[in-house]
Amino acid sequence: MDAQSVNSILFVCLGNICRSPLVEAVARKHFSEAGLAIEVASCGTGGWHAGEQADPRMRAAAAKAGYELEAHRARQLRIADFERYDLLLAMDSTNMRNMQRMSDGHARDRQALFLEWSGAMPPHDFPDPYYGEPTDFAQSVMLAERGAQGLIKRLRAG
Repeated sequence: MDAQSVNSILFVCLGNICRSPLVEAVARKHFSEAGLAIEVASCGTGGWHAGEQADPRMRAAAAKAGYELEAHRARQLRIADFERYDLLLAMDSTNMRNMQRMSDGHARDRQALFLEWSGAMPPHDFPDPYYGEPTDFAQSVMLAERGAQGLIKRLRAG
């Protein structure tokens, strides 16, 4: 995927209540500050949280760092997303495989792991803080910021 042709990015995790909405909010803010007009959104490969707000622990960690998640409502990945977005970035290998299965071969060249594509590794997978401690949510914010900065660097480099 050529970074110059990226006008929209979809961040994908499991339930769309922790990692992907956080990364969406962080990327939106950092892209705006960097003067990049890139549309961002998020979703989950699973639909059991559809319509729900982001996890309260993630909302609190994000707010503490200056990111707004209150308006977020979870949604599930749709087939149309593979055509709609220029780049689909999964938070981990499991969701990457789920996404690839759903796409049935379409848009494979536009699917990647968030931390790998942004050059923000390690870790390879963005850890899911859902079953963790409050510190895991704070660490997620720092990792999302590092990933967003990596995306900006890669997008600018072309």
